[in-house]
Amino acid sequence: RGAQHSTPMSAACRKGSARSCARIGGLGSATSHPAASCRRWQARRASPREAGVARGRCAAVLKGNPVGSPSLSLDLDKVRDALIRMEDSIIFAIIERSQFLRNDKVYEPGAIPVPGYNLKSGDQQSMVEYILRQTEQMHGMIRRYTSPDEHAFFPEDLPSLVLPPIEYPSLLHPHAEGININDQVRALYFEELLPRICEEGDDGNYGSSALCDITLLQALSKRIHYGKYVAESKYKASPDTYDPLIRAKDEAGIMNLLTVESVERRVVRRVRNKACVFGQDIQDVMGTISLTQEDIEQAESKVEPEKVAKLYNDWIMPLNKQVQLEYLLHRLD
Repeated sequence: RGAQHSTPMSAACRKGSARSCARIGGLGSATSHPAASCRRWQARRASPREAGVARGRCAAVLKGNPVGSPSLSLDLDKVRDALIRMEDSIIFAIIERSQFLRNDKVYEPGAIPVPGYNLKSGDQQSMVEYILRQTEQMHGMIRRYTSPDEHAFFPEDLPSLVLPPIEYPSLLHPHAEGININDQVRALYFEELLPRICEEGDDGNYGSSALCDITLLQALSKRIHYGKYVAESKYKASPDTYDPLIRAKDEAGIMNLLTVESVERRVVRRVRNKACVFGQDIQDVMGTISLTQEDIEQAESKVEPEKVAKLYNDWIMPLNKQVQLEYLLHRLD
């Protein structure tokens, strides 16, 4: 809306709007003068290409040092550490969701009266879709989805920023910005994962179930799309090996290079062991925890470790490699 104003803003007005927006921290209403001015300021700073690609969101234009993050790195050790942390987040999120029954009403459009509707069909949204959309609205305003390692499930509906944009380090090929397979992540979650981690039934914990779903969906999305960084790290380590296959669009050859079965088996084994330990109640909190493999296998776990391991082996790693393949196929564009 701000881009349609015909009167240019002065430099003093732009600076004042940015300072006002930073002070209020994005808590003002959408119609308050500082936030609205800040959006107009951002819209004017963005180039037509950036505005088109980001669908109205602001590109990183702040001057100064780029913002760093432990997960935004191509160093192989840091990439490995980031992947391990993501494993922890996913396993804990699975344990949290598994404490509730399936609660199918949460996923049925119109089953729970939420004030959200499909603009094309007019159908009422499901409770989980409504909460996910509203969550992305809030997170989108405060810059979550301007970070290159975050991907919205409804990117076409993201709002304008209420904070000045941030400059992130440029580590990936520009094609990475267009890779988003969250439609597949949602299908994976609702069709394959959810029935395996939750027992059938309805316990009435609809809001809690939906919030756990969203936390887990976001963790899965981040882990799967991190394949862009994995792919770039692998490419930089051996460009002469990848270049002929990329030029030939040899998908099978690239996938063969990406697949290291010994590493994948090690990841699955680590995830299974983590699920065993994380899913137990530790009784002797003051003593030293020392569990044998037999202790772990005999203990009652909040989530079945084999199911978590299967999730990684059958879905998360294949989708991650799909992202890697898509990225590498366009790495030389």
